[in-house]
Amino acid sequence: MRTYLPSRKVIAVLAAALLATGTAACGNSDTGDNAGKGDDGKITLGFSQVGAESGWRTANTTSIKEAAAEAGIDLKFDDAQQKQENQIKAIRNFIQQKVDVIAFSPVVESGWDTVLKEAKDAKIPVILTDRAVDSADKSLYKTFLGSDFVKEGRLAGEWLVEQKKAASGPVNIVELQGTTGSAPANDRKKGFAEAIAANPNLKIIASQSGDFTRAGGKQVMEQFLKANPKIDVLFAHNDDMGLGALEAITAAGKVPGKDITIITVDAVKDGMQALADGKFNFIAECSPLLGPQLMDLAKKVHNGEEVPARIETEETTFTQEQAKEALPNRKY
Repeated sequence: MRTYLPSRKVIAVLAAALLATGTAACGNSDTGDNAGKGDDGKITLGFSQVGAESGWRTANTTSIKEAAAEAGIDLKFDDAQQKQENQIKAIRNFIQQKVDVIAFSPVVESGWDTVLKEAKDAKIPVILTDRAVDSADKSLYKTFLGSDFVKEGRLAGEWLVEQKKAASGPVNIVELQGTTGSAPANDRKKGFAEAIAANPNLKIIASQSGDFTRAGGKQVMEQFLKANPKIDVLFAHNDDMGLGALEAITAAGKVPGKDITIITVDAVKDGMQALADGKFNFIAECSPLLGPQLMDLAKKVHNGEEVPARIETEETTFTQEQAKEALPNRKY
């Protein structure tokens, strides 16, 4: 039986084919510098949003999506529907997809160490936006971009202290808290309580979560009004809960902004309109327009640049007259 050996030409072709196959296999593993990027070399940002519970959150989402498109960043967006387990799942999906940077706005403060350690082990930098986490290991994320929630609560309380400085008797306050366990709920409550402690006449007689939603604000305010015949002040942790409370106050035959002083946080357009109309009395601003700053940070951490551990957004406060002036040019 005669045996045929391949010619040198055939061997050369086979070797070239094997080399090409090996190169393709390495390229498909995404272990090089382009891991997580598309063929066009764009930075890929995985972002997990809390949900769409308020006008503020909707404006925040719009800002992030528009800023990503303008910055040329490939955005993988996830809506957690206000559930921590959904955010943890989304972050793990981003890790599996080998995105370049992960950013998220935590539903609550606690319970993130395990999944953030997974991102760190995968060498994917993490940015916190809007809300912080209570992890003792600060190496699990690169930076926090957002507001000083304690300051917002304090500004609201300081305004009330000034307004009620002539009060000779008790001033009864009810408080609509945000989502239980969330950073803004915890911090705004703390800042407000610290500020009103300056006047012993100011007393919080009821405090309950309305989950940052308009429906929640209405429902809880209805309960407050039934249980407490004399309410002088409402402090709502966001505009949407305050707007829901307006309905309950009106239905109870009281005049919002007069019979009950209303203080809120956010300064979204609907809240600002209520303030301009005299239904709210004071708003501490919390800007949702974080998109441009987030994209700038994503580029910097991806490139290995040093960034501050905390970046605070610039914000202000509004009275009724200031709201009238600001409304025509309000972006959200």
